[in-house]
Amino acid sequence: MSTATEEAVVTAAADREIRIERVFNAPRERVWDAYTRLEQLIQWWGRGNRVDVERWEFRVGGHWRFVEHADGQSHGFEGRIREIVPRERIVQSFEWDGMPAHVAIDGASFEDLGDGRTRVVTVSQFHTPEERDGMLQSGMAEGLNASYRALDALLAK
Repeated sequence: MSTATEEAVVTAAADREIRIERVFNAPRERVWDAYTRLEQLIQWWGRGNRVDVERWEFRVGGHWRFVEHADGQSHGFEGRIREIVPRERIVQSFEWDGMPAHVAIDGASFEDLGDGRTRVVTVSQFHTPEERDGMLQSGMAEGLNASYRALDALLAK
């Protein structure tokens, strides 16, 4: 069996979009649970760092807010859930305290590859090309890949 992709493929798919693709070496249901069950999500979401959960309402219209602690700093993230199709898709808003009032809409799709692996594709849409570029320049790809490595470790258990 082939292994998970080492790094997520992050592309500026359109002038206001970022497309992120990553293959995980686990069945879709396991990956879905890691994204939607809080006790698993906090183990990988913040690059494996300590994450305080200020809100977690996993339902359409629900609000979530996490604060990651790393290197003596705190970084807050939050959003609202717009759509849930179990084991297939989650659409939510995403806002990082480092770029306040610059809200992206993230749509994550979970594809069963049929061989025990799952492809997750997330498309983030921004209001302007400048907001998209600001997110790309923020170090988001490095942070995302660190989180995905922590997710790989969780899925390997």
